[in-house]
Amino acid sequence: MHCSIAQAVGVVAEPWTPLILRDLFLGLRRFDQLSEDLGISRNLLTQRLDRLQAAGVVEKVAYQERPVRHEYHLTEAGRDIVPALITLMAWGDRWSTPPGGPPALLVHSCGERFTPTVTCPHCGGPADADTITVVAGPGAAQGPGTMVLARPD
Repeated sequence: MHCSIAQAVGVVAEPWTPLILRDLFLGLRRFDQLSEDLGISRNLLTQRLDRLQAAGVVEKVAYQERPVRHEYHLTEAGRDIVPALITLMAWGDRWSTPPGGPPALLVHSCGERFTPTVTCPHCGGPADADTITVVAGPGAAQGPGTMVLARPD
């Protein structure tokens, strides 16, 4: 589908994938750590990690020579997904909080706790469903996923 959201979902929105990315961001690096924390089958975890590597979101780094053992690191593309993950977390905290409240809180490098918000980099105002207008970009084309943007005038 000719849509940035569809392309991103194809990489990071498979079941388990956002949770694998979360765990990598939180510092779990080794296959056994990820498998244990998530309770995911080894086969499924291997598939998801392979797909994330192929997409350039995760890299496999050897940490031991004999026998060769690897750990997993977020690439630049993987680190760039973190703001989307914490924004999704904020949505979950607001609309589907587990009993007892949010399981994690975020602290910025300034030392303050915060809830992520999306803002306009120009005016600082909120960027949400009430304040955003979407216009066709240079990649808009008629077809599934961008038909609404690529309507002929």
